[in-house]
Amino acid sequence: MVSTGPSFYFLPESRDLMSLRSIPQLLTYSAILIAVYAAPVSAETTLHERIDAALGAGNPQFENQAVATADDATFLRRITLDLTGTIPTAEKVRAFVADTSADKRVDEIDRLLASPEYARRMQYVFDTMLMERHPDKHVPAKDWQKYLRESFLANRRWDDLVQEMLTVDGTDEKTRPAAKFLLDRELKAEQVTRDLGRLFLGRDLQCAQCHDHPNVNDYLQRHYHGLNAFLSRSYLFRDPKTKKTSIGEKAEGQVAFTSVFTKEEGKTAPRVLDLPEIPDPEIPEEPYRVKPAKNVRSIPVYSRRLQLADAITSTENQAFQNNIVNRLWALMMGRGLVEPLDMWHSDNPPTHPEVLELLSTALQEMDYDLKYLIRELALTDVYQRSSRNNSDLKSADKPDYRVGLLKPLSPEQLAWSMMQATGVTERTLAGLKAKKIKDDPKHGPQVTAEPLWQEEALHDALWRNVDSFTVTFGTVGAQSSRFDASANQALFLLNGPLIQSWLVPGGNNLTARLKKLESGPAVAEELYLAVLSRFPNESETRQVVEYLNSSQQETHKGIPELVWAALVSDEFRFNH
Repeated sequence: MVSTGPSFYFLPESRDLMSLRSIPQLLTYSAILIAVYAAPVSAETTLHERIDAALGAGNPQFENQAVATADDATFLRRITLDLTGTIPTAEKVRAFVADTSADKRVDEIDRLLASPEYARRMQYVFDTMLMERHPDKHVPAKDWQKYLRESFLANRRWDDLVQEMLTVDGTDEKTRPAAKFLLDRELKAEQVTRDLGRLFLGRDLQCAQCHDHPNVNDYLQRHYHGLNAFLSRSYLFRDPKTKKTSIGEKAEGQVAFTSVFTKEEGKTAPRVLDLPEIPDPEIPEEPYRVKPAKNVRSIPVYSRRLQLADAITSTENQAFQNNIVNRLWALMMGRGLVEPLDMWHSDNPPTHPEVLELLSTALQEMDYDLKYLIRELALTDVYQRSSRNNSDLKSADKPDYRVGLLKPLSPEQLAWSMMQATGVTERTLAGLKAKKIKDDPKHGPQVTAEPLWQEEALHDALWRNVDSFTVTFGTVGAQSSRFDASANQALFLLNGPLIQSWLVPGGNNLTARLKKLESGPAVAEELYLAVLSRFPNESETRQVVEYLNSSQQETHKGIPELVWAALVSDEFRFNH
């Protein structure tokens, strides 16, 4: 049996997450949760209500045993990070906590989903998911990322996006960015076939290339080669004039395989897992639209590659819907219904199959609208639950979501959140607005008021800072939900020049604002709101006051050190 993922541990009840005097040890937390069984629910209920009912059904004590709903400040930080990739401003936290309207959480979710920052966040998420931080080869990352961002701004259907990624050949400049998935893998059979299975079907078929999987009975050699058959006739073509690479295809070529264990021979036409084979049509007298020749990209009359997108996204292929649903659940909840995300098989089934069925059905009914699904997940009680456990909760073999899971911030989330906290984004945006208005007095004020202009201008100005974080904290290849700090990462946080530059008082940045405050409690409140997105408690306020009093002779160092300590704390490094 294949391992279903790492062990779980209780999240400690105490929140000793912030150290003022030394760099904290950066740890990954998770929670122990207990499985339950689903029960019928009224058809009139919303999807998020049905999800909560399915999680708690069969256990009448579920709600009593579950931890409380997260407080407003915690919820705001969590949802802002998940939907926009950064923390809220101190002003936003104050306003949200003070708001007494009953629907403020729903309104905030809708506001964030409608923002251009949501599209940027999804760009980061799906770029990392699909390209796994591999270096560029044939399609520049900026073109691919723009394609993703614009697709999420338009809220395009997920199946349409995948169709486009798998059908474009790279010859049309307008659609070339979508070809990055295939082009940058250079159509290498081992990599493309494995990644098609992992990223679109939730199944890592690598070990089924030379034989049926030795540990997973569900993964057969014909599954691997059935996917490979869609692309085995395709090849990379480099245009001698433009020097650009695109996809060509031959009209012939069959896929045969032999098990290295049993020596049994087999062959297969294109197929997706256990769905029927897709046979080639009768070969025409002239099988090519463009015949093969030197420096000519051949194009067959019938393309096996063009059948791949339809086969992958077919409504008959439940693995496609289940995979994206599982990945969105993991994105929002901190762990997939199937974990690892790419090891879906009968010995590693979903922890909550009823929830999976609800989500997969809704995805099809709502035309593969990922934003709709994310909204419904954000509205669930389970998403809004506190990550601070009750002492009564006991360990279990699988999660039941009675307590929230901690999620380590991605490199992009960490970068944007640090720039938000220290005032870099506010200062940069103010400068960009002023320059635009100066350069274009007539239209500048109207242009700079547009949220989309602001988001894109900020990104263009600060992307190099974000890139520094992705280089330091990102990993190439399959992404892990764990966080393990390296020496380089610790040094980057400890004395890296980029972060240190953000701590120098200037203009209206955080350290400058804190220096202007007249009392220690006021400093503590602004510090905690700006960095940790919450008000400090009495003990934390007293700790800040005592620290400031002890460093009066070096006030110029005391404030920046306070800000730095908050930025590198465990509490800041995780979405909780």
